Amino acid sequence: MSSKLEQLNDFLKETPLDPFLHYALANEYLKLGNEEEALIRFVALTVQFPDYTGTYYHLGKLLEKLNRKEEAISYYEKGMAVAQSKRNMHALNELRGAYRLALGEDEDEDY
Repeated sequence: MSSKLEQLNDFLKETPLDPFLHYALANEYLKLGNEEEALIRFVALTVQFPDYTGTYYHLGKLLEKLNRKEEAISYYEKGMAVAQSKRNMHALNELRGAYRLALGEDEDEDY
Protein backbone atom coordinates (compact mmCIF):
# COMPACT_ATOMS: atom_id res chain seq x y z
CA MET A 1 0.00 0.00 0.00
CA SER A 2 1.31 3.44 -0.85
CA SER A 3 2.12 5.86 1.92
CA LYS A 4 -0.53 8.24 0.62
CA LEU A 5 -3.16 5.49 0.87
CA GLU A 6 -2.04 4.69 4.39
CA GLN A 7 -2.18 8.33 5.36
CA LEU A 8 -5.67 8.81 3.92
CA ASN A 9 -6.90 5.66 5.67
CA ASP A 10 -5.46 6.93 8.95
CA PHE A 11 -7.27 10.25 8.48
CA LEU A 12 -10.50 8.37 7.73
CA LYS A 13 -10.21 6.47 10.99
CA GLU A 14 -10.17 9.82 12.78
CA THR A 15 -12.94 11.48 10.73
CA PRO A 16 -14.93 8.79 8.90
CA LEU A 17 -17.71 11.19 7.90
CA ASP A 18 -15.49 13.56 5.94
CA PRO A 19 -16.56 13.20 2.30
CA PHE A 20 -13.40 14.87 1.03
CA LEU A 21 -11.24 12.13 2.54
CA HIS A 22 -13.33 9.44 0.85
CA TYR A 23 -13.09 11.39 -2.41
CA ALA A 24 -9.30 11.79 -2.04
CA LEU A 25 -8.95 8.07 -1.37
CA ALA A 26 -10.94 7.18 -4.49
CA ASN A 27 -8.78 9.54 -6.53
CA GLU A 28 -5.61 8.03 -5.08
CA TYR A 29 -6.72 4.56 -6.16
CA LEU A 30 -7.38 5.99 -9.60
CA LYS A 31 -3.90 7.53 -9.76
CA LEU A 32 -2.40 4.18 -8.81
CA GLY A 33 -4.27 2.50 -11.68
CA ASN A 34 -6.70 0.58 -9.50
CA GLU A 35 -9.78 1.62 -11.46
CA GLU A 36 -12.05 -1.03 -9.94
CA GLU A 37 -11.37 0.11 -6.36
CA ALA A 38 -11.73 3.75 -7.42
CA LEU A 39 -15.06 2.94 -9.06
CA ILE A 40 -16.34 1.17 -5.94
CA ARG A 41 -15.35 4.11 -3.77
CA PHE A 42 -16.79 6.78 -6.09
CA VAL A 43 -20.13 4.94 -6.27
CA ALA A 44 -20.14 4.55 -2.48
CA LEU A 45 -19.54 8.29 -2.17
CA THR A 46 -22.67 9.03 -4.22
CA VAL A 47 -24.65 6.87 -1.79
CA GLN A 48 -23.11 8.01 1.50
CA PHE A 49 -22.56 11.67 0.53
CA PRO A 50 -24.93 12.39 -2.38
CA ASP A 51 -24.45 16.16 -2.05
CA TYR A 52 -20.68 15.99 -2.63
CA THR A 53 -20.72 17.35 -6.16
CA GLY A 54 -17.08 16.67 -7.09
CA THR A 55 -17.70 12.95 -7.13
CA TYR A 56 -20.04 12.92 -10.10
CA TYR A 57 -17.63 14.39 -12.63
CA HIS A 58 -14.79 12.01 -11.78
CA LEU A 59 -17.09 9.01 -11.55
CA GLY A 60 -18.58 9.85 -14.94
CA LYS A 61 -15.16 10.22 -16.54
CA LEU A 62 -14.04 6.89 -15.09
CA LEU A 63 -17.17 5.17 -16.35
CA GLU A 64 -16.59 6.62 -19.81
CA LYS A 65 -13.01 5.32 -19.73
CA LEU A 66 -14.41 1.89 -18.86
CA ASN A 67 -16.79 2.09 -21.88
CA ARG A 68 -19.84 2.46 -19.65
CA LYS A 69 -21.14 5.64 -21.26
CA GLU A 70 -24.82 5.23 -20.34
CA GLU A 71 -23.92 4.94 -16.66
CA ALA A 72 -21.61 7.94 -16.99
CA ILE A 73 -24.42 10.00 -18.50
CA SER A 74 -26.71 8.98 -15.66
CA TYR A 75 -24.19 10.12 -13.05
CA TYR A 76 -23.59 13.38 -14.91
CA GLU A 77 -27.35 13.99 -14.78
CA LYS A 78 -27.49 13.23 -11.05
CA GLY A 79 -24.50 15.48 -10.44
CA MET A 80 -26.04 18.34 -12.41
CA ALA A 81 -29.19 18.09 -10.29
CA VAL A 82 -27.14 18.17 -7.09
CA ALA A 83 -24.97 21.05 -8.29
CA GLN A 84 -28.04 23.01 -9.32
CA SER A 85 -29.76 22.41 -5.98
CA LYS A 86 -26.63 23.60 -4.15
CA ARG A 87 -26.20 26.53 -6.56
CA ASN A 88 -22.67 25.32 -7.35
CA MET A 89 -22.37 26.86 -10.79
CA HIS A 90 -18.75 25.84 -11.30
CA ALA A 91 -19.56 22.15 -10.76
CA LEU A 92 -22.74 22.49 -12.80
CA ASN A 93 -20.85 23.90 -15.77
CA GLU A 94 -18.16 21.20 -15.59
CA LEU A 95 -20.77 18.46 -15.37
CA ARG A 96 -22.83 19.99 -18.16
CA GLY A 97 -19.76 20.09 -20.42
CA ALA A 98 -18.88 16.45 -19.67
CA TYR A 99 -22.51 15.44 -20.17
CA ARG A 100 -22.73 17.11 -23.57
CA LEU A 101 -19.45 15.56 -24.69
CA ALA A 102 -20.68 12.13 -23.57
CA LEU A 103 -23.82 12.67 -25.64
CA GLY A 104 -21.67 13.60 -28.62
CA GLU A 105 -22.72 17.23 -28.60
CA ASP A 106 -20.43 20.20 -28.94
CA GLU A 107 -19.79 21.64 -25.49
CA ASP A 108 -20.65 25.14 -26.71
CA GLU A 109 -23.96 24.23 -28.36
CA ASP A 110 -27.06 25.76 -26.84
CA TYR A 111 -30.40 23.99 -26.77
